[in-house]
Amino acid sequence: MKIFVYEWTTGGGLVDSPGPLPASLVREGSAMIGALVSDLQRIAGCKVFALQDPRVVQLALGNCEIVEVLSRFEHEDEFERLAARSDATILIAPELDGILEKLSRRAVGGGDARLISPSPEFIRVAANKQRTCDALAAADVPVPTGRVLESDEPLPAEFDYPAVVKPLDGAGSQDTYFVRSHHDTPPAYAWRRRVERFIPGMAASVATLCGPNGRLGLAPCRQRISDDGHMRYLGGELPLAAGLAERASALAERAIEAMPQALGYVGVDMVLGREADGSEDCVIEVNPRLTTSYVGLRAATRSNLAEAMLRIAQGESASVEYVDRGVEFDSSGNVSFVR
Repeated sequence: MKIFVYEWTTGGGLVDSPGPLPASLVREGSAMIGALVSDLQRIAGCKVFALQDPRVVQLALGNCEIVEVLSRFEHEDEFERLAARSDATILIAPELDGILEKLSRRAVGGGDARLISPSPEFIRVAANKQRTCDALAAADVPVPTGRVLESDEPLPAEFDYPAVVKPLDGAGSQDTYFVRSHHDTPPAYAWRRRVERFIPGMAASVATLCGPNGRLGLAPCRQRISDDGHMRYLGGELPLAAGLAERASALAERAIEAMPQALGYVGVDMVLGREADGSEDCVIEVNPRLTTSYVGLRAATRSNLAEAMLRIAQGESASVEYVDRGVEFDSSGNVSFVR
């Protein structure tokens, strides 16, 4: 089986941008594609292809067949060629500025590529924070109240503060800020944003492997978020305590059910509130792609997550067996075990 794995930052998405690549995006992108490719290469008969921006010298992809791209033209040409010649394509890219949706449409545009990651229709909803919350709220899935702000619009005086301000189509907690009132002045942003009520509680995430005949929810993870007002994602840990894990898994299942049909790896970010009955739990957003949690989840299992993802995407069943130790991981993909 030939699989094309594309990660935007390391794979030439910024090939025409002069100077060094954003260090944080390179670290996270390298961690995700490195972990996924390593797991795919452990599947018998699986051959993996990838693109590489030559500035990413630290990219370690084993025996993966790598094609370096030196220009935007080469990037687009090789992307379409590898998507068309492969049996499956897996996309990892940020949602901002429509990047992920455009890539997914390009991958399937020729009619020969098969995505083993969310479809353009799923991404269209999930990539837009307001559209996601509208879809979830329509299905009675709890989400924070919020509204869209134009690029030059100040924080509304009539709102339930404290709140969080974030890009309408952002990814990775970038340009996300905690605000206590409408008198706060988060940094200017050239695109539309969403302001939403801050939900106190434990930040958590649940990854789900999706297919045409069913889904497999993976172990919920606790998220570590910076407390400096910038809401930066720092990594996570698992497992959660039994009651919290059950609440997280049930809420993630409701969220996925409310979205367009999904395929491949989908992450659901949420806050588990203070009430033990889950009445304060809220879904924050849905990630239509592989997330950094993959590096922690794969370390926490005795199974091959990539193989399970492929089997479920092909309509088969799969299960995952977990180790007996706790796992901590950071946003750069570093993993440690805890008792």
